[in-house]
Amino acid sequence: MKYYIIAGEASGDLHGSNLIRALRAQDAAADIRCWGGDLMEKAGGRLVRHYKEMAFMGFSEVLANIGTILKSIRFCKEDIQAFQPDVVIFIDYSGFNLRIAQWAKEHGYRTNYYISPQIWASREGRIKKIKRDIDAMYVILPFEKDFYEKKYGFPVQFVGHPLIDALGDKKAPDPMAFRMENGLDPDRPIIALLPGSRKQEVEKMLNVMLSITSRFPDYQFVIGGAPSLDADFYAPYLKDPRVGFVTHQTYALLLNAHAALVTSGTATLETALLKVPQVVCYKGNWLSYQIAKRIITLNYISLVNLIMDREVVKELIQGDLTGSRLRTELEQILEGPKRKAQLEAYDALEKKLGGKGASEKTAALIVADLRKSKEKNAL
Repeated sequence: MKYYIIAGEASGDLHGSNLIRALRAQDAAADIRCWGGDLMEKAGGRLVRHYKEMAFMGFSEVLANIGTILKSIRFCKEDIQAFQPDVVIFIDYSGFNLRIAQWAKEHGYRTNYYISPQIWASREGRIKKIKRDIDAMYVILPFEKDFYEKKYGFPVQFVGHPLIDALGDKKAPDPMAFRMENGLDPDRPIIALLPGSRKQEVEKMLNVMLSITSRFPDYQFVIGGAPSLDADFYAPYLKDPRVGFVTHQTYALLLNAHAALVTSGTATLETALLKVPQVVCYKGNWLSYQIAKRIITLNYISLVNLIMDREVVKELIQGDLTGSRLRTELEQILEGPKRKAQLEAYDALEKKLGGKGASEKTAALIVADLRKSKEKNAL
């Protein structure tokens, strides 16, 4: 069968790659065309467009690039028509994907959504589009099932979180080999800096993170470069000899880290599942933030706190993200009761996420649904 998958970010590329492998295991004849990244291509998808070409963050950035986005939407529709897939599978990236979903449904394509748009965070009115345009939804957060089914009467399948699988087989590399390979100090503990995957995020976040390095002389700070950004982009941030850099090794970095400063997003959950105490950071474009805070009604922004429904990790947002606040919060998770409490909460978090096999469960449900549909149409 033919599958068309659309992911628009680094996290979507990761989850899409695992889904592609699972689909190919379920359907030996799977023909998969995709928007995503290197991981999805390596897993066996034919890559149409890389997410690096679509990495626009925030309301003002989207408006500034609206021409490029509209061209991508037109091209995507044309490419789907040419490919004629049995199903179009959307992975998060709701601004783009919900537009394509409406068109795809109107043109008779089967539509599946894996990793729900976060309408529980903002713009719940999008549920009307989802109920109209999506044939099947596979959700990865435990509270999403109740949100869709009890609040809106829209049936969904909770499949567990794919990060459990992505991280389950990760083993810490030899600490000394990791440090030697990356030119890091062999003795000082590592504080990982994960400033995001988009240029706008890094530019807003990294200078604040680096402003506190001199306050922690017994530690070394190591920036985890995002796969969506070239190493040269980070050069201006690497003038301090106390600051190291690794790229395409985020998990290895976290597995060797004593603590982390993390930009809000999937990385906060990755850090928690790898059992690294963290401070969550977020600072956006002023206009984008002013708009966002008026439409987002959640008590927290990090997935860790949202899933646990309490403050497990400290969140420093916009004006609260200052060097002095960051220093204070980091000090409290390097040693002592706050560090211990975070690590204990991480164990409870992992249990709430539903165990292993999210990609395999999703692929099995998609393939079974397609086969059932084909059999019905053949009668």
